[in-house]
Formats: sequence, C-alpha cells, structure tokens
Amino acid sequence: MDQRSSLSIGKNGRMERRERADAARNRRAILRAAEELLRRHPPEQVSVERVAAAAGVGKGTVFHRFGSRTGLMRELMSERARELEEAVTQGPPPLGPGAAPSERLVAFLAAVAELAARNGNLLAAHEHAVMTRKSEQPREANPIYVFWHRHASGLIAEARPDADAELIAHMLLGTLHMEPVASLLRAGEHERLAASFADLVRGLLEP
Repeated sequence: MDQRSSLSIGKNGRMERRERADAARNRRAILRAAEELLRRHPPEQVSVERVAAAAGVGKGTVFHRFGSRTGLMRELMSERARELEEAVTQGPPPLGPGAAPSERLVAFLAAVAELAARNGNLLAAHEHAVMTRKSEQPREANPIYVFWHRHASGLIAEARPDADAELIAHMLLGTLHMEPVASLLRAGEHERLAASFADLVRGLLEP
C-alpha cells in the first residue's frame, strides 16, 4: 500500500468517526427537544417540525433518524422504559428476581404507574402518534408493551398456573389507558393506583 492510499484510508476513517459523532449528537439533541416540548405543550402540538426547530436540525434529519413522529415518540419512551427493564431483569427484589411472584408483580405495576405518571404527556403523545398513523402496528406489538406483558403474564402464570395469565396481564396493563386512571396519573396520583393494583394482585395470586 502506497502513502497516498494510507492517507486516503486515514482521512476516510476520520470522516466516518466524525459522521457517527454528529449523528449521535443530533439524536441526543432531538430527544432532548422532544422531551422539553412535551413538558410545555399538549402532545398533539408537538410536531416533527417543532422538534426539529427546537433541536436545531432539519426536519429531514428527524425523519432519517426516527422514521416518523411515532418512531420518535417510541424511541423517547424506550429511553424511559429501559431503566425499568434493567431493574426487572437485573435489579434487587422485589422488582428484580428473588421475591415471590405476587410481590414482584405488585412492585412492577407500581413502577409502571410511577413511570406513566412522570411521563404522562410522552405516553399520550405516543398513543396519539399511533392512532393517527394507520400503518403503525397496534399497541400490543410495541416492544415496550410486549416486554411488560410478557413479564406480568409470566409472574401470574408462575403463581396461578390455572389462570388465564395472558388475558389478565392485558387487563391489568390496559387500565393505564382508561380515562379515569389516566386522569389520576396526570394528577400524579400513581401511589393510589399502585395500592389498588396491589389489592387486585394479592387477591388474585395469594391464598
């Protein structure tokens, strides 16, 4: 390999690293901008155009990175849900492994309620984006929901092999999207919801 080829390879490598760094920086800026806009505005007012302007990037950059408004909201929601998933799979009990199934489910639903209360506009924005984009998969196919449902139904099946664990898990998680419950979450009353979840779970799973 001659000197010119070596220089060309080195230059291309530096350019690729700079492009990756720019992409990562744009991603962080877009997610921060979306999160800040959702704190200050109703979900239906947080458009891709507004996010792009707040992040200082072009609208095309948002679409290139996230595919759609739904993709952007899903990625932001994934960031918030990732910590909960790590706590469920690797953290200490009762949320993590090591506790009885009923106590793990009580802890998990309490954590989900708190996550929903702290990110109410984000959840609403994600729901709004899915509802207004017919080509998107339903909520039940969302990776976050799939994990939550698999975890909840697994704990129910472990404690009550005779129960319809899959349907019960859907019913428990589905309450988060009912308006009376959603209004409690918007008001920050996740502890009240967690206490009710605990009553339901213990009545169902404990002797």
